[in-house]
Amino acid sequence: MSALEKRSVTLDDKYTLREGYAFMTGIQALVRLPMVQRELDLQAGHNTAGYISGYRGSPLGGFDQQLELNKKLLEEHHVKFQPGVNEDLAATALWGTQQAELRGEGKYDGIFGIWYGKGPGVDRSGDALRHANYAGTSGLGGVLALMGDDHTAESSTTCNQSEFAMVDSMIPVLNPSGVQEIIDYGILGWALSRYSGCWVGLKCVHDTVEATASINVDADRLKVEIPNDFNFPEDGISIRFPDTPHSQDRRMHEFKIDAVRAFCRANKLDRTIWSLEGSATIGVVSVGKSYLDTRLAFDELGVDEAVAESLVVRLYKVAMPWPL
Repeated sequence: MSALEKRSVTLDDKYTLREGYAFMTGIQALVRLPMVQRELDLQAGHNTAGYISGYRGSPLGGFDQQLELNKKLLEEHHVKFQPGVNEDLAATALWGTQQAELRGEGKYDGIFGIWYGKGPGVDRSGDALRHANYAGTSGLGGVLALMGDDHTAESSTTCNQSEFAMVDSMIPVLNPSGVQEIIDYGILGWALSRYSGCWVGLKCVHDTVEATASINVDADRLKVEIPNDFNFPEDGISIRFPDTPHSQDRRMHEFKIDAVRAFCRANKLDRTIWSLEGSATIGVVSVGKSYLDTRLAFDELGVDEAVAESLVVRLYKVAMPWPL
């Protein structure tokens, strides 16, 4: 038997390792995310930078702490962290980042951003989120809106769920089931935001952001597909100035949300996990953290893909609950 290869391991691997596997929490994955995006943009020949602002609250209560601990590393990757006075001002600042290149005077090709807030913070920021989303994102910018949701009020004064607020502001939602998908959906989310001109919500719950896992950190394995079946208007759908409320509304309803759906189809974000020949008798649809619960339930019942095929059961995993 050949000896197992050994390599030195450091606590910084979760942020600096370029390939292989690293052990990290969901919060740490969110800290790594903008550094990965900067590297991917450089590989593509784009000189971009990142901006992060928001207001703490469980389950994202430790996010700003980890950002502060890694401020030097973030700044080396041209990522600026500026905590918000409140969620509204933080969202307004992210809106500003998408305007940085409008007149061609910016230092970078684009600014990609992260806004974060607890569920009630999403509620109070509806005005800023709606205006920023309708105004749009820049072609090499993009914004992720981290929704820190607490369904069972473990650390909140009310049970909260942010999807409805996001739908009201016409912001598409991605719902990762674990730490690996926090990284994957984050990268895909920025690509979606740039393509569609929309902000993109990233659902964050206790069971995903405070979980730990050994994940594949090789970002090159993610192959983002640009749809070839969508026709944009002549003037595009990115942020612009001057603009009017009526033009923004038309772009949103006639182009941007359809562009979101096209991107989801092209990248097979919603997908069948167990592919069966012919039609199924029973279909199970799951999303986010509950997808892992569903897989565990099937495991405990002794149902794998082969058994599912004999039972004529198909499993479908939703990554984007809205627009579905």
